[in-house]
Amino acid sequence: MRLQIVGIVACLVLLSLVGSHRAYSDPGAARFAEHTIATDLAGGYQVVVSDINRDNKPDLIAVASGMKELLWFENPGWQRHVLVGNISRPINCAAWDTDGDGVPEIALAHEFANDPARSVGIVSVLKHRGDSSGPWDSIEIDRLSTSHRLRWADVDGTGKRVLVNAPLAGALVKPPDYRGAVPLVLYRPGSWKRETISQELEGVMHGLFITDWNKDGRDDILTASFLGVDLFTLGSMKVWTRARIVTGNADPWPRSGSSEIAVGRLGRDRFLSTLEPWHGNQVAVYLAQGPSWRRQVIETSLNDGHVLLTSDLNRDGRDEIIAGYRGQGRSVYIYSAEDSKGSRWTRQVLDDGGMGAAGCAVADLNGDGRPDIACIGTATTNLKWYENLGAAN
Repeated sequence: MRLQIVGIVACLVLLSLVGSHRAYSDPGAARFAEHTIATDLAGGYQVVVSDINRDNKPDLIAVASGMKELLWFENPGWQRHVLVGNISRPINCAAWDTDGDGVPEIALAHEFANDPARSVGIVSVLKHRGDSSGPWDSIEIDRLSTSHRLRWADVDGTGKRVLVNAPLAGALVKPPDYRGAVPLVLYRPGSWKRETISQELEGVMHGLFITDWNKDGRDDILTASFLGVDLFTLGSMKVWTRARIVTGNADPWPRSGSSEIAVGRLGRDRFLSTLEPWHGNQVAVYLAQGPSWRRQVIETSLNDGHVLLTSDLNRDGRDEIIAGYRGQGRSVYIYSAEDSKGSRWTRQVLDDGGMGAAGCAVADLNGDGRPDIACIGTATTNLKWYENLGAAN
């Protein structure tokens, strides 16, 4: 009898551990083939997809904080080219064709450090000289301490995008608590003058996501910070308003709030996904319940979580969540909702130990109509792309 009771207790414990996600066995899941592009990218941090040479093939820009060069890799052979050299501690870039010549301008944040007192926070704009494969011109447009996340956004609904800059923290705050306000700003191409969106957020602002939240034809801004997830919307009077969407992890500061934010869809319904807390271990899903959002933690084992994306990888009408981490284990996972309600999620291992994922991107890299995944690793110093082979069935 004692052995039976012990066995029952063990089973109950096992079932409780399986509650948030299960071993992956969905025959409709996308399969992937791994391809290595580079193995020497010291401090690999971000990978950006953009057609650099106007051949209608998506190329990859690799931001590596331990390197003095910003590199791009040419699709399909992945030849290496240097965009700009003699830079220090690059942390983020964003590509968009601001002048309509078919080649993107590239905004770059560099001279970054987690300590605001040591972070110059230079923002530069790179422009080609006619030959995309050669060195590009670099023009400094601003210095804002801990400039950290750059994204292009059509906030006016005109088709012309502005550059959004989300610093990590305020210039005068000190780690590890980072107590104090952090700014959110933008620049309009041409003048490149800094405009303030908000100074209402506090602590560390780590995540930045651009989306047309209210479907009015204009991009809105979602941020993930120690305060949770906030929505910034530009009104008809050109005044920005802020709304708190969710508060994120409930632990005390500085383990509060959210670190990354992404928006996905389960059929017609929208969901939010976050990494929590800052560089944390949790993947959370938020499902709408009337005016509020119900929080569901589907993963707790990440170690220095840093990657969060959503994409319909198997074209079933439901977005998957892609999450990766940089710490020991160094893996990338894919989570799939078992139904349109998102009540249960299954986990697939995309890379098991070979990718210290700091940044990933989703795009159809080989033109077969299926979304592929590219990732860059910090401790692993590598760049890979994972070819989507479609579902097994």
